[in-house]
Amino acid sequence: MHGVADAVARILGDVSATAAERVPLLDALGRVLAVDARAGYALPTCDNSAMDGYAVRAVELAGASSASPRAFRVVETVAAGQFPTRAIAAGEATRIMTGAPLPMGADCVVRVEDTDAGSETMRAFDARDAGRNVRLRGEDFREGDLVLAAGEPIGPAQVGVLATLGMAEVPVHRAPRVAILGSGDELVGLEQFDRVLAGERIVASNSYTLHALVRASGGVPVPIGNAADTPASMREHFARAVAAAPDLIVSSAGISVGEFDYTRDALQALGADLKFWKVRMRPGAQLGYGTVAGIPWIGLPGNPVSVMVTFELFARPAILRMLGHARVHRRPVTVTLEEPVTVGARFTHFLRAVVTAQPTGELTARLTGPQGSGILTSMARANALLVVPEEQPTHAAGDRLSALLLTPGAQLTESFTL
Repeated sequence: MHGVADAVARILGDVSATAAERVPLLDALGRVLAVDARAGYALPTCDNSAMDGYAVRAVELAGASSASPRAFRVVETVAAGQFPTRAIAAGEATRIMTGAPLPMGADCVVRVEDTDAGSETMRAFDARDAGRNVRLRGEDFREGDLVLAAGEPIGPAQVGVLATLGMAEVPVHRAPRVAILGSGDELVGLEQFDRVLAGERIVASNSYTLHALVRASGGVPVPIGNAADTPASMREHFARAVAAAPDLIVSSAGISVGEFDYTRDALQALGADLKFWKVRMRPGAQLGYGTVAGIPWIGLPGNPVSVMVTFELFARPAILRMLGHARVHRRPVTVTLEEPVTVGARFTHFLRAVVTAQPTGELTARLTGPQGSGILTSMARANALLVVPEEQPTHAAGDRLSALLLTPGAQLTESFTL
């Protein structure tokens, strides 16, 4: 059996970023930049005002106060989008709006609230803005600067920066296509829900869950369907998955040692290179990994919770790596247990938990309830996976453990605090 960290490393060692594609700028949100983005010009393009006020010479503003104001003759008004028509001379000021270019001769902007707001003459009552409130040419970036490096995840701020660089289309790593297949004679889709109500079949929930997990990770789901519990059907479904030419194949169920578990045989019939089959963890010890026709394959267990936990630990990082991300793992946080926790087998356990951010800033954790690997609703209630290390299976209330936060809401609070 492989340890969890070793199994993750084995999978990621075979995975690399997909090739680049160009997408419209607004479609690049959430993707990863595939090339360096360099500036073709300086921003700001010229010195400009950071305030609504008056452009003056700092030396003439010095010493200004309400008791001893400084007087200036206003020579013109320049709004944003306009340009000064003349330089300022001694004793002169240009009325200027935020973003407008600074006139020659000026080196600061006195804010309008420190003046009498005059239109022909202006008196300044404070010297605090001497030498200030000017955005210098190129203070954001200069021509030729590396502004965003390849591998940078694109968030709202990066979209804005790329827009300033003039990139209407952005080279990003292609979203990986992930083939999804399951197995089991008992499974049906929602179009046959009447058979579920009749007690004849169960919903193929793993197929729907995996579709959502792939999309949430940034991949493109490629549904292959659910194979019957026969060697021929399993081979046929895996052959279809390979023929779809995905970047990753993810299967669920059929990887144990039961009488009707044919995944290993089906893969071997297709010439797969099977690299490991079990991991020291609960839930999800029955986890397979290998390559088939050069395509990475991750075989998840069949129980719904095991599917979600193992996808989180093994498949999600692989998809993120294919998307070009360098940081592909959730950072563990330290939580304080609200209740005692005891596990059985000496494996690393990943328990469904609710983490709460307390008013003090401390994160506390409690289990969602029974931890059976078939209780999918326990995952719906959880916002974190509580990690119980294999070397210490028993913990008391108040003990501190690590947890992997699954949702941003795990650290949100109802009230605003700083």
